[in-house]
Amino acid sequence: MSKIPSFSLPSIEVVMKYKLLVVDVDGTLVGRDGAISSKDSQALTKARQKGIAVSLSSGRATRACLGIIHQLSLDGYHIFFDGALVSNPTQDREVYAQPLSRPVVKQAIEFAHLNDIRLELYSATHYFAEQETWSTKVHREFFSIEPTIIDFTQLGDERIIKGGLVATNSKEVAQARSFCLEFSQLHCSWARSPAYPGISFINIIAPGVSKGKALTALASHLGVSLDEVMAVGDGPNDAPLLTTAGLAVAMGNATDEVKALADHTTLDIDHSGLAAAVKRFLL
Repeated sequence: MSKIPSFSLPSIEVVMKYKLLVVDVDGTLVGRDGAISSKDSQALTKARQKGIAVSLSSGRATRACLGIIHQLSLDGYHIFFDGALVSNPTQDREVYAQPLSRPVVKQAIEFAHLNDIRLELYSATHYFAEQETWSTKVHREFFSIEPTIIDFTQLGDERIIKGGLVATNSKEVAQARSFCLEFSQLHCSWARSPAYPGISFINIIAPGVSKGKALTALASHLGVSLDEVMAVGDGPNDAPLLTTAGLAVAMGNATDEVKALADHTTLDIDHSGLAAAVKRFLL
């Protein structure tokens, strides 16, 4: 697929080319204060007014993105759970889902119990935990998600989209690594949030799941070619998204590895890098 070099200036043809803008959330749209800058919000509004569809792409659960979706009046389809689900939550419609298999979920629960690991589980609509933790508090206060406290052995046939681990200290980092080693057939994606520096959020998803594959499903559903997609991200879990989109933009606060994959690097999140990229390539 064709790529636009980072040093090129967008022509009128380039500006009109893109029909879908896919935006990562934490570190791209939402900063350490948990807020969206007015510049970023206005840029996304202007893009939508030009007829460009705007979709979020996040490792977050669906419910953790609802506030952003309502704030920005986004009424389309979005990528959740690091690519394990593509849906329109305002209309309760799914176009793509890759849940964890029930046997693997059962094995993961047993391993977590045996090793005192605080595993979290997510369905498309619920966040499950077995006890109150630092993470459940953060889900309430930062993500506005009320946990369902339940013995995981009582979940029955609940469809689990994603597992999660939160590492707040060296012991929990070691536990998370042992879990990921034990379940090497799954994909463990380590992510950070600017709001909680030093904390690792580990997304546990089905093998082969990625934001890139989810983007392919989303674009197909919308009737948009991948060359007509602009994607913006900052973290390692955004790499498949950026390498799949026609135009890949890395935030200034992205890792060097992510920047190396991008066609263009914009300003960091504290300087509304998303708005700068939208203005340069879409407006």
